[in-house]
Amino acid sequence: MSQERLAELLGVTFQQVQKYEKGVNRIAASRLHDIAASLDMPVARFFEGLTGGRVASGVAEPRQDYVDDVLATPEGTQLMQLFASIKSVKVRRRVIELVKALAEEAAEGKRG
Repeated sequence: MSQERLAELLGVTFQQVQKYEKGVNRIAASRLHDIAASLDMPVARFFEGLTGGRVASGVAEPRQDYVDDVLATPEGTQLMQLFASIKSVKVRRRVIELVKALAEEAAEGKRG
């Protein structure tokens, strides 16, 4: 089924379906039920293979929650101010790559 057709069945825009798929917007339980019904499958199918706990921290949480959490710390505020001062798109992307690598390394350290 195409995203366009699913959007039509759900009564939302194609862009909204894309946001659901990418995890940009949270999917309410009632909407998940509607999606499962549109796809003619049980809701439980979406959870097959998952283990206990969160699958990925932050996935599908409203963006404002991230901002609020980050800005609640002095380091987060400083990081946001410094990042915003970088005018070069290339440099901002490199900063994101660096932070991502550090976060992955920290996550691996927790596991091992």
